[in-house]
Amino acid sequence: MVIAPPANGATDSRYLFVDGRRGQVGDAAGHVTCEGDIVAVAGKPWSKIGLTETLTTFASDGATLRGKLIEPVGKERQPLVVMVHGSERTSAVATSIYPYVLAAQGITVFVYDKRGTGGSEGEYTQNFELLADDAAAALGAAQGMTAGRFTRSGYYGGSQGGWVAPLAATRSRADFVAIGFGLVATPIEEDREQMISEARAANYGPAVIADLDRLSRATDTLVSSHFARGYEELERLRHSFGDQPWVKTINGEYSGDMLRATDADLRRVGQARFDNLELIWHYDAAATLRKLTIPVLWVLAGEDREAPIETTQKVLSGLAQSGKRIDRYLFPNTDHGMVEFTILPDGSRKSTRITDGYLRLLGDWIKGVPGGPYGRAQRLK
Repeated sequence: MVIAPPANGATDSRYLFVDGRRGQVGDAAGHVTCEGDIVAVAGKPWSKIGLTETLTTFASDGATLRGKLIEPVGKERQPLVVMVHGSERTSAVATSIYPYVLAAQGITVFVYDKRGTGGSEGEYTQNFELLADDAAAALGAAQGMTAGRFTRSGYYGGSQGGWVAPLAATRSRADFVAIGFGLVATPIEEDREQMISEARAANYGPAVIADLDRLSRATDTLVSSHFARGYEELERLRHSFGDQPWVKTINGEYSGDMLRATDADLRRVGQARFDNLELIWHYDAAATLRKLTIPVLWVLAGEDREAPIETTQKVLSGLAQSGKRIDRYLFPNTDHGMVEFTILPDGSRKSTRITDGYLRLLGDWIKGVPGGPYGRAQRLK
């Protein structure tokens, strides 16, 4: 179990058990309490695991990035993993709780602030090529700091890290890549599949799905041309769709907002709103995975609304059948972040906890000793 500083405006520290239970220290449930430096679980004190933490900086593509090495005390050699962030803008060094969950399982962890966030220089970007250079530089820095003290080294990437970490592995001396709730689909396909997932959840039929396909093709033209062309087709679709109910509610990653914008506004500020992070809209993630000869772990959230798994699952299955070393696990009834959820009366989801088994699966697989069972995880053949 890990105790971490408050986040997102909270005043109390957070806790996260390796089995996925989480909450605020001292909350009404009373699972975890703190007095001074003593942590108690259900009223019984727990002993503290010793960690050594070392802040550092390293250079990558014209920027100095801030990182932190977390090493379990008393272990001679253990695996080394670099945490590759998602699309968040927060400081991973200052706020992320997940590195400590892996360190608590006997793994040396290196975490760093994405360029343009926290203590790292540079401009915030979602350019996978540049971010992969940063991740490769991070692994090199971590390997240098722990020379002779690790058994094998590689990456864990969550969400957007699923695009970045495998690419970084092609540019570094990595022994493995582990991915949680990431995509092999392109950003264009992600947006389309999000819209279709929303439509199915709202019980819309084939006619609406067909409209969403047309909308996806139109917005694809706009973003992939960097707003040089495609306005006329999207305007034609606006008139064609009219005031159908789904027009007001379906979002996707960006297409819903683009549809609801006016043609004049899109021409004026569309690129500034939707194409300002250097995304590679048709990034070929499958081609990157085909280059890898090292083991890959890919963990899927079965009901992922933010990163729907349909295309990703098909591509991963094909790669595995072709002989690629890809271990695939699926946790049913989980959403993005591998979280379990309850459905509220308005149809939205309220996350409750990280599903049991996910964090242990990551730890065991990175250490090279996967066994299981891991909660409700299904290992895909």
